Amino acid sequence: MTDFKRTLITTALPYANGPIHIGHLAGVYVPADIYARYLRLKNEDVLLIGGSDEHGVPITLKAKNEGITPQDVVDKFHRIIKKSFKDFGISFDVYSRTSAEIHHKTASEFFKKMYDQGQFVEKTSEQYFDEENQQFLADRYIIGTCPKCGFEKAYGDQCESCGTSLSPTELINPTSMISGNQPVLKKTKHWYLPLDQYEPWLREWILEGHKEWKSNVYGQCKSWIDSGLQPRAVTRDLEWGVPVPVEDAKGKVLYVWFDAPIGYISATRELTPDWEKYWKDPETRLLHFIGKDNIVFHCIIFPSMLKAEGTFNLPDNVPANEFLNLENDKISTSRNWAVWLHEYLEEFPGKEDVLKYVLTANAPETKDNDFTWKDFQARNNNELVAILGNFVNRALVLTNKYFDGKVPARGELTSYDRETLTAISTIKAEVEKSIDSFRFREALKNAMDLARLGNKYLADEEPWKVFKTDPKRVETILNICLQITANLTIALEPFLPFSMEKLRGFLNFGKQEWGKLGDSDLLAASHQVNVPELLFEKIDDSAIEQQLQKLFDTRKANEMLEAKANPVKKNIEFDDFGKMDIRVGTVIEAEKVAKTKKLLKLKIDTGIDKRTVISGIAEYYKPENLIGRQVSILVNLAPKKLRGIESQGMILCAENADGTLSIVSPDQKVKNGSEVK
Repeated sequence: MTDFKRTLITTALPYANGPIHIGHLAGVYVPADIYARYLRLKNEDVLLIGGSDEHGVPITLKAKNEGITPQDVVDKFHRIIKKSFKDFGISFDVYSRTSAEIHHKTASEFFKKMYDQGQFVEKTSEQYFDEENQQFLADRYIIGTCPKCGFEKAYGDQCESCGTSLSPTELINPTSMISGNQPVLKKTKHWYLPLDQYEPWLREWILEGHKEWKSNVYGQCKSWIDSGLQPRAVTRDLEWGVPVPVEDAKGKVLYVWFDAPIGYISATRELTPDWEKYWKDPETRLLHFIGKDNIVFHCIIFPSMLKAEGTFNLPDNVPANEFLNLENDKISTSRNWAVWLHEYLEEFPGKEDVLKYVLTANAPETKDNDFTWKDFQARNNNELVAILGNFVNRALVLTNKYFDGKVPARGELTSYDRETLTAISTIKAEVEKSIDSFRFREALKNAMDLARLGNKYLADEEPWKVFKTDPKRVETILNICLQITANLTIALEPFLPFSMEKLRGFLNFGKQEWGKLGDSDLLAASHQVNVPELLFEKIDDSAIEQQLQKLFDTRKANEMLEAKANPVKKNIEFDDFGKMDIRVGTVIEAEKVAKTKKLLKLKIDTGIDKRTVISGIAEYYKPENLIGRQVSILVNLAPKKLRGIESQGMILCAENADGTLSIVSPDQKVKNGSEVK
């Protein structure tokens, strides 16, 4: 790694139409905070930048639905988000917002410079327009039938069923999600960033120059680049946002994906007059902490913008995380399936570090992971309480009991003492190596191993027994235990800042620099420690049951809403049903369709023949688990090509209220070709 004089850390801007949940924290803010705190302990020049993303169509729709202004919406959620982060201890140097005047000025200047340099392509095209609401429609606010698989609720940019990328004009029977009417095509002019022109540079810069990036980040970038990049609009027909600063652009604003990352620059500019030092000095390292849904914006689009503008640093690394699920289900703000940070802080006062610990220990660093309340309870009770809290409490209680709270001097050392002191000295290198590689789960485990070391040493040496026969020996034992405790306040400071502040109070010990970690003489003999309180407390079953009941109630409410939203369809004649030939077949081959997330290619023995069927169930079934399984298949459906493969039928699935799919199968094995009636 190149040596840098300073580090600028940015965190994805949360969208200001709702509060923060644990998925945001695990994916972005907890790891970013750990890294910033770590660098500060090393006395490095570091800034942690954050802010609220406050523009875009969803804000305007929420305002319209609630009869308020877009500014009212973002003011409300910006306050909630900012306070939640502060109370939780995310140590931002600045937390700004994109509706701020400084941001509008910065984003306008950035666009105007690129415009004056001829970096954009101007295009006039036909886009869908909602005549009732007199507005152009964003792709996500148009639904219709997918031309590839026939799914009736495909979005204007992608079909959620088969995974095909779409444009709104490809949809069959397009409908405005705002008014419910069929939109009309209307000409409009916009400016585009010609990403295709940056493809060779991106291929060299990322694929050759940044092979050290996390595999999930590198892989997604490679997939996008290999698929071929296309020009991307940087403006939108909308009143809410940063006005496009050129003539003939009335009623147009900068597209939210273009103006939001510039928010990192404007927030730094708001913080310090020396902002250019952090953005333009080549001795500054730029890091973006994001979730995987933002990889393309921070690794391909924003760097292309910075490259085109010409004066800004490019990111050195983008350590993106995968997604965190909740109780084996995807977190969903629309379904209220989430643990909201502001509610957690109210319901678990003083337990900020418990959530930080659990989210770090279970972080989705290389693959999606799952948060469960039972695991939350177990990690608190079995690790924070039983390992860390138990060790430091016993060490301090025994010191107060036997030596009036004064650190005893070390006497003659045994081989076990020396082995333990050596282990203390190695912790710094282990934790550093993990943090520097953005492996925070591993780093936390390494730091906690110091507490495990102390617990084992204390249990093995049993000073409460030895004191009766050899009090001098106990002086050495407790000295070593207290040195481990003092080291814990440094090793765990980036992860558990509130708890380590509390522990330093027990030790009557000031905050130490990172360089002191591993020193086995942090506490001098005769140093006075205080009588400890409990560092952590057990979480009982009732608190967990309350949270599980809350989620259960949410799920029931969602199921009721889903039932109302999907009423029984119109009656059909028996002859209409009789036209469908549904048979039972057995899956004999199964594999994923390349470059898709949702599609599986199945070969099914229908009893009539052996045919290929493409099904959008890859997120719910592994191919190898389907071999030999009987399914219900509509065999007289007209063949249709999906991703270049002819699909000869459709297997039947039940769609749950949360959108997950379950294959409809007979409850006992029947002969292939048996009719479903």
